[in-house]
Amino acid sequence: MERIICLVIGYICGLFQTGYIIGKVHKTDIREHGSGNAGTTNAFRTFGKKAGALTLLGDCLKCVIAIVIVRMIYGRSMSNILPLLTLYGAFGCILGHNFPISMNFRGGKGIAASVGMILAFDWRIFIVCAAIFFVLFFATHYVSLCSLSAYAAALIMVIVFGSMGSYGMDHSHTIELYIVMAAMTAMAFYRHRANIGRLLHGTESKVFLNSKNKK
Repeated sequence: MERIICLVIGYICGLFQTGYIIGKVHKTDIREHGSGNAGTTNAFRTFGKKAGALTLLGDCLKCVIAIVIVRMIYGRSMSNILPLLTLYGAFGCILGHNFPISMNFRGGKGIAASVGMILAFDWRIFIVCAAIFFVLFFATHYVSLCSLSAYAAALIMVIVFGSMGSYGMDHSHTIELYIVMAAMTAMAFYRHRANIGRLLHGTESKVFLNSKNKK
């Protein structure tokens, strides 16, 4: 039951679609432009740097908030499996972001929300993933490649830290933690399947922070 409650809490938080709201401020539906999703990269390409930054911040924060709420509810009563429950809350938030019932299940791809998840879940993983993302970004300018590489690294590090006992849970719950993280990683790759195809064919669009560098 606790897992379902955490998923529901997260899902409700995930329904706050920052990119969609910013698009409405610009009197347009962001999903009708660019890649057709309501995420950070599309907001950046469609409305510019400020909109992209606000979308990133908003989508990160909603996952952080979901985790904070879960910790407030279960921090004392279920402290022995709290890391697992927080990850369920994050999973629910990313599901709400990717498949919002309020927007006919057409949301984003969950990367910005996942940044908030990693930041709130384990700051050590966040630092490594941020380093991987930015090194790859300035080397390739493929946001999808950077995001998926960082996600895969996060999964590996969760397993490494879990095997070291960093999350203080018994073996069965630690394995369940791995499964939840693996499910989120798989969903991220699934949501980026078109990007992966374009990367393989060399047709993926690049993102440049400085418009002068665009080709």
